Amino acid sequence: MPLPLDDDGRALADAVAGLAQRHAPVARTREQLPDLAGGALPDCWSALVDNGLHALHLSEEHGGDDAGLAELAVVAEQLGRALVPGPWLPTVSASAVVAALATAEPVAGLLRSFGAGDTGALVTTPGLAAVPAGDGWTINGTTGPVLGIPGADHVVVRAHHDREPLWFVLPGAALAAPGVAGGTAVVAATDPVDQTRPLARLVLERYVVEPEQVLPTPPAEYVDLVTATLFGAESAGIASWALDTTVEHIRSRVQFDRPVGSFQAVQHRAAMMLVHTEIACAAAWDAARAQTHSAEQQRLAAAQSVLTAVPTALDVVIDCVGLLGAIGFTWEHDAHLYWRRGIALASLVGTEEQAAARLGTAALTGRRDFAFVDADELPELRAQVRGVLDRVLDLPDSQDASEAWAAPQQGARRQVLAGAGLVSPHYPRPYGLGAGPREQAVIAEEFATRDLTQPTTVIGQWVLPTILVHGTEEQQDRFVRPTLTGELVWCQLFSEPGAGSDLAGLATRARKVDGGWSLKGQKVWTSMAHQADWGVCLARTDAEVAKHKGLSYFLVDMRSAGVDVRPLRQATGRSEFNEVFLDDVFVPDDCLVAGPGEGWRLATTTLANERLSMGTQLAHGSSDRVRSLLVDGTHGGSREEALRALGRNTGREMALSALNLRSVLGRLADLDVGAEISVQKVFNAIAQRDGSRAILSLLGPAGATLEGGHAIDHIGLPAVLFGGGTIEIQLNVIAQRVLGLPR
Repeated sequence: MPLPLDDDGRALADAVAGLAQRHAPVARTREQLPDLAGGALPDCWSALVDNGLHALHLSEEHGGDDAGLAELAVVAEQLGRALVPGPWLPTVSASAVVAALATAEPVAGLLRSFGAGDTGALVTTPGLAAVPAGDGWTINGTTGPVLGIPGADHVVVRAHHDREPLWFVLPGAALAAPGVAGGTAVVAATDPVDQTRPLARLVLERYVVEPEQVLPTPPAEYVDLVTATLFGAESAGIASWALDTTVEHIRSRVQFDRPVGSFQAVQHRAAMMLVHTEIACAAAWDAARAQTHSAEQQRLAAAQSVLTAVPTALDVVIDCVGLLGAIGFTWEHDAHLYWRRGIALASLVGTEEQAAARLGTAALTGRRDFAFVDADELPELRAQVRGVLDRVLDLPDSQDASEAWAAPQQGARRQVLAGAGLVSPHYPRPYGLGAGPREQAVIAEEFATRDLTQPTTVIGQWVLPTILVHGTEEQQDRFVRPTLTGELVWCQLFSEPGAGSDLAGLATRARKVDGGWSLKGQKVWTSMAHQADWGVCLARTDAEVAKHKGLSYFLVDMRSAGVDVRPLRQATGRSEFNEVFLDDVFVPDDCLVAGPGEGWRLATTTLANERLSMGTQLAHGSSDRVRSLLVDGTHGGSREEALRALGRNTGREMALSALNLRSVLGRLADLDVGAEISVQKVFNAIAQRDGSRAILSLLGPAGATLEGGHAIDHIGLPAVLFGGGTIEIQLNVIAQRVLGLPR
């Protein structure tokens, strides 16, 4: 899904894509490479300026459209996807920073010049030192490589005096010329990896900056946010091109008499390219929306984009080359041009280790806010929920702490919440409030404000929606409210020893008898079966039809004769799963949901009013575990290593939360968000696996003990790596249903 989530953003993206196709085809860019690397303007620059793409973010009085980082990010994504050459990225990076300043002179004049089409560059690399010189400053030093200095009309520069930043602007015409007091400013051009844009170091020797060249100091967090957003968005565009190019190739390329894209190994690699591309898009989008947020929030979002979005272009393009085969390794194929652009972007924003450390430092005391409703939104609902929750706080909490998955607890609090429709507020009345995403978000905020955990029916979250849609009125009356109050606990009798990922291949049979059905078979890996009052069971009622069509959906009393639950002890030492034997278990007709043969349709039902996931914490490998190690000082190795690990684990959580928020907002805008939902499932499992492993790497000798539960946290990973379908099964789904690769 492209970066914008509204109609205006989509229209802007389409317009930019069309303009790039007309005015900046890659074939024409190839012809200009030698000149572009030296700082010459590309043929397409006038078209970009004529259409105002260089000044979207500037005020109308300065020649712009009063847009913001979100709109610039949309343009950056599409220009990256088209590999548009020239000074757009360094120019808007510089002008966006200047636009954040008070607009007295010289700022106003500089903005008017940018609005008129002047080009620019932004210098933020270390290396320049400033000392006072009369009313001005003298600057000495050499910067690192900077994008866009050769040929720039204005170079916006940051130097430091006693560790304090000083900002000034150099006119491009003054570069490589004597300074006011005999000093010099030299552009030391270098051969760029990405030959579509110039690169150079700025060398200043006793260069005198006059007072009229000094700029106000912009907020450091915003400067970082501008670069992180635009570089991240362009990287997402590059990754998107690489993904589409790969999919087109492997669909049509035939080897061994089959399309290359039909081989599972190829499908999985392409599916992971989609996962990485969507993650990059979400991280860049989250950075763009932080423009109006606090400095703390901007620090988190900027570091996340640099850590997660920017390197993606590099990784996805190399996968593209790998799947293209030898043709992708030729000079004639465009892949290496995109690869070069990705290398440059990933290098110019600094190292990933620096970004991880910045994010870890910010995450020690701050958390990214993914709320999408205002504090004063839906006041009547807020007042209603507050009244209930304030009453609940005066009641005893019956929830018992448990290391295992806790079953829903009955009690006074639960009764009140269920009666008020707040256990599952997305359910229709009278069981819930019919709450959509915005209403659910408001309710979640009110729970969080009071440090109350939103109740859950656990497996009931999958069972009750099916009963509400497909069950009879009697079934709804019998099962829904008692489940919400915690009187009934459910398990899901689906998986079997011979039918895990291939659920339709199950062997449990249901034979019609007087007044009902007789079930016989074995289920396994059944969560909470040892605590459950009822189970939802898939069983085969017709062996003569296709395996998906012969299944039926039963509600089984777990205390029925013939039900034998045997807990399975896991590698963790706990028993959260079970095997369940069904030996001629009688299920009355009124416990069959819908009709015979309807089971598969019911089992795969996805409701439009699904529960909104508001959490940002991972079950395994959470950032909170790393924070506790830092606070207690119980990590092995250095504090810097622990901060980087916190940054990476926080980055994974932020990526998931950004994906979740995009899915919610996409649904509100009636967009197809299927790809992002599939990506969430895959990346969630990968994030927990990698995050838990990262924690182990911090522990040193303490990792050999059970102290802190960190080792058990890691050993418990299979519960999430297998649950709901393995990563490999999810990659199959993405490859075949999202990317449309052949089976």
